[in-house]
Amino acid sequence: MSWHGKSKFRAAAIRKGYRSGFETKLVELLQSKNINFKYEDTAIKWTQPETHHKYTPDFFLPNNIIIEAKGRWTAEDRKKHVLIKQQHPHLDIRFIFQNPNSKLRKGTKTTYADFCDKHGFKWCSIKSIPEEWLQI
Repeated sequence: MSWHGKSKFRAAAIRKGYRSGFETKLVELLQSKNINFKYEDTAIKWTQPETHHKYTPDFFLPNNIIIEAKGRWTAEDRKKHVLIKQQHPHLDIRFIFQNPNSKLRKGTKTTYADFCDKHGFKWCSIKSIPEEWLQI
C-alpha cells in the first residue's frame, strides 16, 4: 500500500473521531463483538522518573557564598540553576558574568542579568564585583 493510501485511512479515522486507521479497525472489531468500551475518556497522570545529578560550584567562598563564573550561559545550565535554587533555597549562589548584557539566545531582548533578576539570583560583572561578596 502506498503512503497516499495510508493517509486516506488516517483521514477517514480522524473524521470518525479516532487517531488512526488501526484504532478504527479495533473499534469495528469491538463493536462487532458487542463489547462496550470508552475511547480516550480518561487521563492518567504519570511522572517521568527523576534523574539525579551533582552540582559542583565554581567557587565556594569562606562566607558561604557560591560563585558561578559565566561567559556563555546555556539554556540547560539556566534550567539547572533554577532547579538547584528550588531544591536548595538555603544556598547563596551568585553569578559573575563576563558580559551580563549577553542575550539568552538570538532574537531575544532578555539578557543574562534580566534572567537573574527574574529568578532572584544576585549577579555582577567581572568588572564590578561587590566588595561585600568577598568579605569574610
